[in-house]
Amino acid sequence: MRWRLFALAACLLAIAGCAGRPGPDALVPTSATAEGAREHVILVASTRERDPRPGVFFNGERTPALNFAKVDISVPPAHKPGEIEWPKNGLGNPATDMVVREAVYRDTDQQFIQDLKAEIARRPAGQRKIFIFVHGYNTMFSEALYRLAQMAQDSDAPGIPLLFTWASRATTEGYVYDNNSATAARDGLEETIRLAFGSGAEEVSILAHSMGNWVTVEALRQIRISGRGLPPSKIGNIILAAPDIDVDVFKSQLKRFGKPDKPFVVIVSRDDKALGFSDFIAGKKERLGQYSNDAELVELGAVVVDMTDVKALDSFNHGKFAQLAEIAPQLRGAIARATGGAGGAPVQDRVDLDGVRISGLERLRAQSRALDGAKPQPAVATQ
Repeated sequence: MRWRLFALAACLLAIAGCAGRPGPDALVPTSATAEGAREHVILVASTRERDPRPGVFFNGERTPALNFAKVDISVPPAHKPGEIEWPKNGLGNPATDMVVREAVYRDTDQQFIQDLKAEIARRPAGQRKIFIFVHGYNTMFSEALYRLAQMAQDSDAPGIPLLFTWASRATTEGYVYDNNSATAARDGLEETIRLAFGSGAEEVSILAHSMGNWVTVEALRQIRISGRGLPPSKIGNIILAAPDIDVDVFKSQLKRFGKPDKPFVVIVSRDDKALGFSDFIAGKKERLGQYSNDAELVELGAVVVDMTDVKALDSFNHGKFAQLAEIAPQLRGAIARATGGAGGAPVQDRVDLDGVRISGLERLRAQSRALDGAKPQPAVATQ
C-alpha cells in the first residue's frame, strides 16, 4: 500500500510538472504599464508566514495570528478567459503577462478594514460587495493570488476580491501538512469573514476550492454555533468548488449547522483526478466534489453545479470552477429565468448551459422569496 501511494503521488507530481508553476520572482513588482491592461486591487488575509524575498511575499509556513496585505495586479489586454498568464523570466511584461504593480503588508486589522472601506467607497450603491476566495491544497501564494485576479477579470463583477490564504507548502507530498494547516486556519477565516461583514459591505460571498472547503465549512459552522451569526440579508453566495471533504463528514457538519439560510452552491465533477487521489489516501471514501447523488445534496441544502461534461483547461480536471467566471453573466440569466425571476417564466428545478448542469433551483427560489418577504418595506409618503 505504501508503494502504491508513492507511485500515485509520483505520477501526480509528473502531471503537475508538465503544467508548470510560477517561479520565485512571480510577485516582483514592476512599474511598467501596457495600453489596454486592466488593474485589480486584491486584499489579502493570511495565516501564512511573511517572506522577505520580494517575489514570494508569503511562504508556506504557519503563523498564529493573521497577516494582511494589499496587492495591485495588472491583467494583460490579450488575457484568455480561464487562464493565468504567468510572469516569465524575471519581471513580467504587462502587455503579455499578469504582473504585480504594487504589494504592501498591512500590520493591523484596522489598516485592513481601512483598505476594505476605501474600496467600498469607490463603488456606487448596489455594487459594494466583497468576494472572498479560499484556495485549496498544494497552492503557492502567488498561484492563489493570480487565480483570484483571473476570476475577477473574467467575471467582470464589481465586488472587492479578498483572498484568504492559509499555509500550504505547495507540494503533493505535503497533503497531511496542508490538511492540518487548513484546520488550524479556521479561527483566522472566521475573523476574516467577520471583518468583511463588519466593513459596511452590502453583501459578502465566499468561494472555496478543494481543501479550502474544509476550512470554510468549519469556519461557517463555528460562526453558526457561536450564537453570533451573520446577517442573512448580507450573505451572498457560498460556493464550494471541487470540495475535498469526506461526504460523511460534510453530512455531519450540516447536521450540526442546519440547513443554511441560503443554499450552498456545490460544484462537482466526477472526472476530478486530484479528488481521486484524495479519495485513495482517505481509504476510498468518496469526496464531496465527486459525489454522484445530486438529489441528496439538494435535500441537504445545496444547489449542485455539475461540470463533469465540461472540458477542463488543466490536466487534473480540478480547476474547472475557474472557467465558470467567463460564463457567469449567462449563468445568472439562466438561473433567474429558471427560478421565475425574469420575465415571469415558469419555475424550473434544473438548468443546462454549455455542459454545466445546475440542480436544486426550486429551493433557491423559495429562499429568495423568504428573504424578500423579510426585508423591511419602504415607507409610503403621505400628504
